[in-house]
Amino acid sequence: MRGGELPVAPSAIPATGDFFLPTGRVEFPIPRELENEEIALIIEDFAQATRNAREAGFDGVELHGANGYLLDQFLQDGSNKRTDAYGGSVERRARLMVETVEAVIGAWSAERVGVRLSPSSTLYGMHDTNKLATFSYVIRKLSALRVGYLHLTEPNARVLEAGNVQIKKVAQTFQPMTYVPLIINTGFDKVKANAVLAAGEADLVAFGVPFLANPDLPERFRRNQPLNKPDPATFYGIGHKGYTDYPPLHA
Repeated sequence: MRGGELPVAPSAIPATGDFFLPTGRVEFPIPRELENEEIALIIEDFAQATRNAREAGFDGVELHGANGYLLDQFLQDGSNKRTDAYGGSVERRARLMVETVEAVIGAWSAERVGVRLSPSSTLYGMHDTNKLATFSYVIRKLSALRVGYLHLTEPNARVLEAGNVQIKKVAQTFQPMTYVPLIINTGFDKVKANAVLAAGEADLVAFGVPFLANPDLPERFRRNQPLNKPDPATFYGIGHKGYTDYPPLHA
C-alpha cells in the first residue's frame, strides 16, 4: 500500500487468507471500492504502460486478468458486487476487461496483446456463481477482438483436491470457443505438455515454476534430462537463494 493508502477493488471485499512477504505473512486489508470516474484513469494507465513497453522494445504485452488481479476481480461475481455499469450481469462485469483490452490494442495492435485468465482458480477466495458462463462470455469477446493469444491456467492439484472446482479441464472446455492461439499453463511436465498439444487442445504450453528451478528447461527437455526440484520456501524471497543457485546441466 503506497503511503498507507488502501488498495482498490470493484467492491470493499477483502481477499481471504494472508499473503507472504519476506518479512512475514500479512493479512489482507479491506480494499476501497473504486469510484466510477476512476475506472477510465485505470484503463488509460494500462494503455500508457503498453505504449511504454512498445517504445522500450518489447515484442508485446500480456494483460494479467487472472489469479485475483483487478480485472479478474471485476469479472467474477464473488468479488464484484457493484450495481453500476461495471457490475451485475456478466456483460457489465466483463466490461472493464474488454474496455482495457480495446485500449491496449489501440495503443499498439491486436496481435501484440495477450490476455491471461484463470477460469478455475480459487486463489485468495476468488469465486463466481457460474464460472462456465462467465468465462465463456469473456473468452468469446476477447477472441472476437483477435488478440494475439489467450493464456489460460488449469486448476492446480490443491484446487482439484479441495473438490470445489467448477471447471476441471480448462483447455478441453474453452479451446472450441477460441479463434486465436491458446496457451495453457499450470502443472505440466514434458509428457503432459506433449499430450495436450497432440490432442489439439492448445497451441502452446507455458511453464512457470519449473523454470524457476531450471533456467535451462528447454535444453533439459530436449536432452531428456532430469529436472531440479523447486523449493517453494524460497519463492518471493530476498537474495540469490532460489533464484540463481539451482545447478545447471553439465555440458
